[in-house]
Formats: sequence, structure tokens, C-alpha cells
Amino acid sequence: MLKIYHAPGTRGFRVIWLCEELGVSYQIVPVNMAPAYRATPEWRKLNPVGKVPVMSDGELTMFESGAMVQYVLDKYGNGRLRPAPEADDYGLYLQWIWFAEATFGRPLGEIVNHRREFKDNPLPDVIEEMKDRSRLAAIAIDNALAGKEWIMGNAFSAADVMLGLTLRSFVKHMGEELPGKLPAYRDRLAARPAYKAAIAAETQAAK
Repeated sequence: MLKIYHAPGTRGFRVIWLCEELGVSYQIVPVNMAPAYRATPEWRKLNPVGKVPVMSDGELTMFESGAMVQYVLDKYGNGRLRPAPEADDYGLYLQWIWFAEATFGRPLGEIVNHRREFKDNPLPDVIEEMKDRSRLAAIAIDNALAGKEWIMGNAFSAADVMLGLTLRSFVKHMGEELPGKLPAYRDRLAARPAYKAAIAAETQAAK
């Protein structure tokens, strides 16, 4: 069984949600998010940079959420929730998988990092530059959704899972609503039974 070391609101939610979509068994292991704990040798042995999540599968331990999503799809997905590698739209699917974290998630994460490191004197220009980059990424997704239910068209995919968490982070860290069609897209994601099950599992594990 997969073990997902997770704290509410962190990127491990992607893996939990994906497991719910695929019907893959997993166990959530709650993580103490206190900086002192995440700096301990015990946690750094699992994640050398002290972040969350971590996932283990037998002897394998991983600490990058996007790679976890890809691993679960490859090992347990049986071709579900993604185009086949030989399909014409596989490259586009990979683009959105990577875009969710590498382009969209990065400036949002830097807002969090800057506020944490400089909580007594955050630089407004730095925060605003990161917000502008986040807005630009959100607009790119909004434009790509024109005439579509999901980012790849009519079929829900793991790219929607990757993007869904970042959309949630946008609202949380930007303090503003998503542009254009994105609130409706976010609501469709949140209405999925697997998303609701993941929220419930996350909440239960945190008690």
C-alpha cells in the first residue's frame, strides 16, 4: 500500500486525489509541519529539503509531488487519466502536467517563501511581481479552456489534478478570485466524487 506523508493544504493532496480517482489503496501519514520537526534528521532522511509530501511504495521513497503523480499513473493507472504516449495530444498533456508546478506553482510558492522569510518586512515589489506572474499563468489556463470542460477537452485527466491544487493555492495566496472561466473549472473539479473523498480523507487523517 502507498504511504503518503502529508499535511493539509500541501501538494500531497494531488497524490491522494489521484489515488481516489484510480481506486488505488493508500494510507495518509500525518506530518508535523513545525519548522523544527521538518529540520530533524528523522524527516530530512525522508525529504532532504524538509518539505512535504513524501510517498513510499515498498522500498521506494519519493519526495516530489509531480513525480509521485507520474509514478502512480505508470504503475497503477493501467492507461487511465492520460493519453497514450503515441497519441497526438500526449505532448499537450505533458505540457499542462509540468506547467501546473514549474510555471504556475513557482511564483505562488515564492510568495509564501518571501512572506515567511521576511515576515517583518516583506518587499511589496517582490510580492507584486510574483502575483503578476501567477495572474499571467492563470490567464493562460483560462484561454486554453475555451470551449472545453477539462484542460484536455472532454476527458478529465491527471493534468486537471495537477492544475486543480495550484488553482486552490492561487486563491489562498493571492487573496483574489481566479479570472474568467477558472472559478467554474475549479468548481467542476471540486464537485468530483474523488476530490470530495480526498478532502474527507485528508480531514480525517488530520484529527
